[in-house]
Amino acid sequence: MRTSNTEEMVTISRAEYERLQQEKARNAKLEAKLAAREQEQAQVITSLTLQNEWLLEQLKLSKKKLFGRSSEQAAQLVMDQLSLTMNEVGAYIFGMNSAGKAPVAVKAHECKRQSGNVLDVVPEGTPTEVVEHRLPENELTCSACGSQMVEIGKEVRRTLQMKPAEFWVREDVYYTYACKNCEQETGEANIVKAAKEPALLPGSFASAEAVAYLATQKFVMYSPLYRLQQEFERQGLKLSRQTMANWLLNTSEKWLRPVYDTLREQLCKEPVLHADETTLQVLKESGRMATSKSYMWLYRTSGCAKQAVVLYEYQPTRKAEHAEAFLQGFSGWLHADGYQGYHKLPENIRVVGCWAHARRKFDEALQTLPKEMQKDSPAAIGECYCSRLFNLEQAFAELTPEERYEKRLEQEKPVLDALLSWANDMQARAAPKSALGRAIHYLLEQWPYLTRYLEDGRLELSNNRAERSIKPFVMGRKNWLFANTPGGAQASSVIYSLNETAKENGLDPYRYLLWVLRNAPQLSETDEAWAEKLLPANAPKECYMTHK
Repeated sequence: MRTSNTEEMVTISRAEYERLQQEKARNAKLEAKLAAREQEQAQVITSLTLQNEWLLEQLKLSKKKLFGRSSEQAAQLVMDQLSLTMNEVGAYIFGMNSAGKAPVAVKAHECKRQSGNVLDVVPEGTPTEVVEHRLPENELTCSACGSQMVEIGKEVRRTLQMKPAEFWVREDVYYTYACKNCEQETGEANIVKAAKEPALLPGSFASAEAVAYLATQKFVMYSPLYRLQQEFERQGLKLSRQTMANWLLNTSEKWLRPVYDTLREQLCKEPVLHADETTLQVLKESGRMATSKSYMWLYRTSGCAKQAVVLYEYQPTRKAEHAEAFLQGFSGWLHADGYQGYHKLPENIRVVGCWAHARRKFDEALQTLPKEMQKDSPAAIGECYCSRLFNLEQAFAELTPEERYEKRLEQEKPVLDALLSWANDMQARAAPKSALGRAIHYLLEQWPYLTRYLEDGRLELSNNRAERSIKPFVMGRKNWLFANTPGGAQASSVIYSLNETAKENGLDPYRYLLWVLRNAPQLSETDEAWAEKLLPANAPKECYMTHK
């Protein structure tokens, strides 16, 4: 025992010594429990802090999606700020050109301002109704001298006139002829009937004009059938949506599906394709609940194709086997997003990643930060790397594939090398579950696919071409919400395909569908390859959109 500055030996009994040891052990246990509890509380606080940060990130992202700008390109203020602080490699990437290299010029875009003249709005050949307004004869006498007045000029006011869709009944009367002379001589008349045009749908009063109009209204203008039924009822036409749905389904299966299948064969012969998919709800599907998610897949040609083809396909799931079955016979590059199902496709299909998705991840991370912290943030640096690639691609847009391939290796490869080095360094510093951590993880995980576009000048930096093509379906889904049956979903995919392919090739969807439906019944009776003759590439001039 220590007393003051000296140590003394004190003799105690064994019972007291054991009691003292028990007290020490009890105190040690209490201290250990207290430390463990403090550690648990610290872990809970850390977890709550991370959860709170994640929730704040999600809230900011939701606000950005609802009210923010849709562009993901880095703001110029951020780009300018970063260009002053980056290292030598970064300075080259964000605007400085190496010695002897001329700056890349981006083609300017000019918007033509529309005038207030109606003739600048309507296409050439639009009929003009002339209504002349003259004074009556009894008002042509001069009130000052009583002489007859004569015309000395006129003022013309032009207005645009419109009227709702019209409907009428067409009667095709086919006459029958008999030879009376043969009847008198032989007792049996020679009877000849006028040749009948084959019906679009036998036993139905549907016409090519009516079905083409309905298909355009629903799948181009996104108007659900129940709204069309209400519009028709206001005009006195009692056409139920069930009848309209049957017309679209039967016409799609009988006349449009063969054209669709021919387009699919043409699509799979291309060297470069794009793919995407989105959800769809089908109410009455065998073995599945009405709330189950189904999918609408999209496949389309790239910018290097002579004729654009855009095809949709309905499937109940998102399994990679659906894409493999649809792309049977295809061998080449496939632009896609980061969905792992595409990476399970056969080796002859080389998946090309999407830089728009990579940039979007950094943009989301940037939007979770306060504005005063954005310009110096790692998220802004990552987004600027991606934006630099897009700026270079825009400058290379007018080059041939061979020239673009060389320019990419010369100017974009250094950007990619610097970005990879920066991302590997940031990976250890960014929280894995944060928005920045997820952006860097996506970038590094997809890196082999993201850099594959360097292999060929025909490849593109992003999969935006597919996303733009699937947007019409997404917009339509917001209006009609769901499909009733799988057959209806598949019919929708066929009609969407022909409409979007028509638009991509400069055709008016209504005129093209009308041309197909008018000619398909008759061609199918005389030509086995009738569907090939009705492809968009063979459409007549009157099917093309009218431009001023």
